[in-house]
Amino acid sequence: MTDELERLANGVLWPGFFGTTAPEWLRAELRDGLAGVVYFGQNIGEGLAALSADILAANPDALIGVDEEGGSVTRLESAGGSTLPGAAQLGALDDLVATERTGAELARRARAVGVNVVLGPVADVNTDPRNPVIGVRAFGSDERLVSRHVVAAVDGIQDGAVAACLKHFPGHGDTHLDSHHALPVISLEIAEYERVHLAPFRAAIDAGVDTVMTAHIVVPAWGEEPATLNPRVLGMLREWGFDGVIITDALDMAAIRETVGIGGGAARALAAGADLLCIGNPTNPGENALPDQDERDFREARDGIVAALRDGSLSRERVEEAAQRVSALARKLSAAASATVDETDASDGFDAADIVRRAITVTGGSPATASALSVIDARRRSTLAVDSAAAYVAATLADDGRRVRLDVANTSIEEQDRVLDEALSPLATTVLLIDRPDADAAQRALVERTAVRDPEAVVVNVGLAAGRPLPLPTIEVGAASRLGAQMARERLVGAAG
Repeated sequence: MTDELERLANGVLWPGFFGTTAPEWLRAELRDGLAGVVYFGQNIGEGLAALSADILAANPDALIGVDEEGGSVTRLESAGGSTLPGAAQLGALDDLVATERTGAELARRARAVGVNVVLGPVADVNTDPRNPVIGVRAFGSDERLVSRHVVAAVDGIQDGAVAACLKHFPGHGDTHLDSHHALPVISLEIAEYERVHLAPFRAAIDAGVDTVMTAHIVVPAWGEEPATLNPRVLGMLREWGFDGVIITDALDMAAIRETVGIGGGAARALAAGADLLCIGNPTNPGENALPDQDERDFREARDGIVAALRDGSLSRERVEEAAQRVSALARKLSAAASATVDETDASDGFDAADIVRRAITVTGGSPATASALSVIDARRRSTLAVDSAAAYVAATLADDGRRVRLDVANTSIEEQDRVLDEALSPLATTVLLIDRPDADAAQRALVERTAVRDPEAVVVNVGLAAGRPLPLPTIEVGAASRLGAQMARERLVGAAG
């Protein structure tokens, strides 16, 4: 039996869970006022719309979110790769109509499976090319470009009766650490940081965005606490006139879990001004995940809130205020969905392939038309945020040709050269698939050695565009997605191929 304080805490909690059906503990908590759920890859299946209906049957006001950005980050298409343009592709094209229509299509797809909150767009300005967690998820490195595309994406998503979520406030673009594994500290001069990294958030708030997600980063000028737990940082949003829902980034990330813990982080985030606590993906611990990790993480977060309410370190008024904001958003989305009549309008005239085709560029000379491709996949390993080494990219690029995975960070040069030699064939063009040509010396060295051994080889880069020229023709794709790989292949073998 859920007591009064537990029910109050339920109204601000947003857990992930295992499986493609709702476990009984989740249904019970939804009936007791749980704010909703967040879908991750393990929840996606053919019955997703039915799963959403089941969740809404337990709590008609549930917020159902999905971490879906298009491009390199997809949950709805996690099995085969995204068929939507990514932010870096849209920024490179700089066509605001294309960005708005992409947002509208994303909302249409989300709504079709019962999702009413999209955790995007990314409003970070990626000024550090070493950034391991943002990169091509951002529209670019210029705050003016990012600002106008963030606004266009928000308009497209929210016109489709789905809430957009700006992330990651106050800006995760100037870091070289991943907050899934560490606590990044911003070293940029504060005046520069405010001028560049806050601009897209201000622009989208002025445009009426529904929600903003916090970042687990420290800006020393604003205090020693990560932004998620820092009342000064979160208070800035309210000072700017934002009265929507402040959502935390996942509390199970190392920056929170390994410092104050999920429970302590939940209570302190609420006290700092957050409204909805994203607990995270229970699969993140990998092999260490327990069979009931989802329920354990949820209860740890709720127990932390209840303990803080009981000892007075967290006021009841603050939690009630947060729950009211969450409830108001749910009512708003429900009314908007009821007013949305034509489910097909959003996709009319939308051509994702054309957008990506126009966004892709070729540098270093034009590669010869190929009849077959032999793909060496030398991308970095996947992260918790981005499945950057997903097999579907190389598989789509190679089609029925040869492909091999090469971990350049953990493979000797002799072994790398052996793989290169085996890839050489008079019947196929060698393709190096990379994603960090400027930040990863081993990837660049591989390209340089390949240029000597096989001058007809081609590079396909799905990460940030190379700032320094590469010695081979390079197709700059800008996303590790199925659609990006299809368009790169089209450049190499032609549309018929």
